[in-house]
Order: sequence, then structure tokens, then C-alpha cells
Amino acid sequence: MIRPYKGVSPTIAAGCYIDASAQVIGDVEIGERSSVWMNAVVRGDVNSIRIGANSNIQDCSVLHGMLNKYKVIVGDWVTVGHSVTLHGCTVEDRCLIGMGVVILNNARIGAGSIIAAGTVIPENTVVEPGSLWMGTPGKFQRTLDEAAQESIMTYARNYLGYTEQYLEEIGNL
Repeated sequence: MIRPYKGVSPTIAAGCYIDASAQVIGDVEIGERSSVWMNAVVRGDVNSIRIGANSNIQDCSVLHGMLNKYKVIVGDWVTVGHSVTLHGCTVEDRCLIGMGVVILNNARIGAGSIIAAGTVIPENTVVEPGSLWMGTPGKFQRTLDEAAQESIMTYARNYLGYTEQYLEEIGNL
């Protein structure tokens, strides 16, 4: 479902796949070739949500801001795994957010980082670019090497392929 809220409709760029079971509501902008998968909720009702190009928001994830305070910003080439909650936070370019992660208000995930599955990133946390965090609460583990950085892009590229397949299946290419 794609619908307006208070007269503001989502803006979805060319080549995106938004699954019919997903809910994209209100002040939401989604960049080219990005995707929002089954039962995900992108709720731009109390603040804006911006998703860059070539990013994917996987099944059952929830993106939501805080009224008049914190928006959600997801950069380019970001993979947001299954059942992730992004609340009022920023995820910079080329990040991998693992399954079941929770990132809270005013947290910033630096470019090229991995947040391991099940991690909780508390409010106001700053994750330096190119790092791996894990745990509850999330803690710095190590700086990512080139192979780990490439693995982030592998996930993102895989989802571009899935997006093309699904669009072809429904006849939207």
C-alpha cells in the first residue's frame, strides 16, 4: 500500500520495487532502483523518511521517525535486513544492517559499516565509518577490511537482481 498522509504522498523513483504487502505512507522519498519488501512499513507520518538509490528494506522492517525531532535517512547502497527497526536515525551509504537490528533516535551509522544481526544501537550513538558493531547494547568490534566492505556491496547487488526479477514478474520493467 502506498498512500498519502495529511496531503503528502510518497515519491518513488524509477525502477523501484515496492511489494504489494508493504506500507509506504506520507513524507517518504525512495531513490532509483531501491526496494521495499514484504510487510515492511515505511511510515512517514510524524517525520520524513529518505531512502537513497540502490538500497533495500527487507521483510517486516519498520522505519519511523519522532514527531518534530528525528527523521529517518538511509543512504545509497544500504541493505536493511529482515525485521529491522530504524527509528529516527541516519544510516549512511554502503551499510549492512543485519536481521533484527534496532537503531534508535539520533543514532548515526557511518558509511561502510556493518551492524551485526540482533544488535541494539542506543539513542545518540555514533558509529564511525567502516566499523563492525554487535551486541545489546551495540559495541565497536573492529574496523572492516576490504573483503568485509565488498561483502556489503554483494548484498546490495543481490537485491538489485531480486528487484529486477520481481519487476519483470509483475510486468513493470
